[in-house]
Amino acid sequence: MPTKPKFVLFAHNATYDKLHQVATLGMTAAAMGKDVIIVLLFWTIKKLAEGRIDDVDFPPEYAGSAAEVARLLKEKKVPKISEMFQDAKHVGRLRLIACSAGLEYMGVDSAAVERNVDEVLGLPAILALTADAETTLFI
Repeated sequence: MPTKPKFVLFAHNATYDKLHQVATLGMTAAAMGKDVIIVLLFWTIKKLAEGRIDDVDFPPEYAGSAAEVARLLKEKKVPKISEMFQDAKHVGRLRLIACSAGLEYMGVDSAAVERNVDEVLGLPAILALTADAETTLFI
């Protein structure tokens, strides 16, 4: 049986706009039958550990539009980031992986991260797992 093509997203930036792209790309790729791997790094790990993965926040340069966009997201009933990750797992295969070094660097409670991801792996294991990816994106 042929393996599914791997679709890998390295998620580094944790503002809502970036996480929304990670979640929607991951969900779409999973629905298309791809094996989706989302690797959480630095700020995404911190935000997840703090329980703020669904916060609608934007980079400072977009502060002038942030309230209007947040209103539109609510009005349009755009799903939360965590909901999109769960939906992707229901329609296909999506794995959330946290980089073990990121847990240390960001000074987070590892238990808070571990209960919200599928695995915590070191970079050598992550690179081996993602080496044969059809698509790799860094967001």
